[in-house]
Amino acid sequence: MKQLITLTLFLLTFAAFAQKPCEYSVNVNDSIGSYKVTNEYLMSEKYFGGSFNYIFFSLAQTDGLPTLNLQNIQKSKDFIKANCFDKNSKIFLQLENGKIVTLMHINQENCGTLVRDDKGFDNRVNTGIFMFVKENYEELKKSPISIMRIKYLTNIEDYIVKADLTSELTGKVTHPNTYFIENIRCVE
Repeated sequence: MKQLITLTLFLLTFAAFAQKPCEYSVNVNDSIGSYKVTNEYLMSEKYFGGSFNYIFFSLAQTDGLPTLNLQNIQKSKDFIKANCFDKNSKIFLQLENGKIVTLMHINQENCGTLVRDDKGFDNRVNTGIFMFVKENYEELKKSPISIMRIKYLTNIEDYIVKADLTSELTGKVTHPNTYFIENIRCVE
């Protein structure tokens, strides 16, 4: 009887801590080096007055260096202000344990690309690559995110990071607040 209870507890513990396998959109190893990127993950979705704003994260590893790729997609029939990334841009993540994690943008200015679609919408796609600061990298594995602040060249935007986000675009449910807890191991 003791063995049955022990076996049951072991299997339940094993199942509870089992991690889903990492999925990559790019995974290259060659003589030059290695590069892998996780699939994009919806972190924020805003719809207000006919304007849409989506933020996607993906994690990358280039020759052992982990980075965060941020993609901001804005869609509107009105004028879309450019939010540029530069060397001073940062992402601040306030964790539920009260700590703040800062990610630094690489030294590359980017204001995105503006494209008009066939329905009369302007679409601005802007991407940024952010490096983790070594001092607080480990905190991302321990605590969910509650607030995200993005510092652009001329603007600062705050986002409440939800535990469950049901996309109006795709209908899929994501869990943005535990993104790093679930995925950072994929680029270590």
